[in-house]
Amino acid sequence: MLLRPLRSVQQSVQPASKPENLTAPPPQFTHGEKEWRNMEWSEDVRETLMESIRSFKPASETVTEARVLLVGPVGAGKSSFISSVQSVFSGRVINRAMVGSSSSTSFTKKLRSYNIKGAGENANEPTALVLCDIMGVGEGESTGLTLHDALSVIKGHAPEGHQFSPQQPIGAETVGFIKKPSTNDKVHCVVFVIDGSKVGSYAKSFGATFQQLREHISNLGVHQVALLTHVDQVCNATRSDITKVYKSQAIKQAMVKAGELLGMATSYIVPVKNYCSELDLDENTDILLLKAVDHILQYVNLYFQDNSS
Repeated sequence: MLLRPLRSVQQSVQPASKPENLTAPPPQFTHGEKEWRNMEWSEDVRETLMESIRSFKPASETVTEARVLLVGPVGAGKSSFISSVQSVFSGRVINRAMVGSSSSTSFTKKLRSYNIKGAGENANEPTALVLCDIMGVGEGESTGLTLHDALSVIKGHAPEGHQFSPQQPIGAETVGFIKKPSTNDKVHCVVFVIDGSKVGSYAKSFGATFQQLREHISNLGVHQVALLTHVDQVCNATRSDITKVYKSQAIKQAMVKAGELLGMATSYIVPVKNYCSELDLDENTDILLLKAVDHILQYVNLYFQDNSS
């Protein structure tokens, strides 16, 4: 396969508005507006979602774990999402998946797989869900994640801890290379992670590159969904009250833009707020994160149904 680097993320420069043309931005949230997606917020909902994820088992007799790969631009929130989900099940905010700053280079350089632990009496027992972190996109032509390497991970050829380098593509000579991957080695669902606060400024070339990647992934029979992160930075009303996420027109518009960027229907996209500066968990933030995991697992199950013997 031709080695082709995923192009770097560029931000388009918006021309400055002239004072006489200034207009008030559309309202982000209108009081009393109905939700554009149904969502329930309660402790019972949180516990039901947690139990569903804890008890999840891959719909395959030969597979013990569901491997989910997170792919996205640098700083979009891949590692933060993993840490946030781990936090929910740990009962406190933790940062087990190493999270970098908002620089232009990827903090994650290696393939890392994280088991999501249970909770309560099952705190030391891993669930059947494994979230895989990978090098981010956006470092440049010479240092970014390549299409070849991304597909090698999805096919199950890449060993755990593999150090990514565009100059050394994953191949038979790679230390730990898995020549004949089993279904356990492969990725069962790919999650694209898009920063909601930047979705309108990604270059068109970025979208073209990711749509090309999506086409290759589809040819492998792997389902794809997307997370829209940093929704609290998209809408002020949602920042102060996360339960307004599905009433916010600003977030709805950001999801439409994410869908256009990825070439994906918005029904595959869910908004999330990761834990960043917080020291304590929040019930409603937990529910949004758990709902995202539940959404992902639906498509994991479709993979196993499609590939059942």
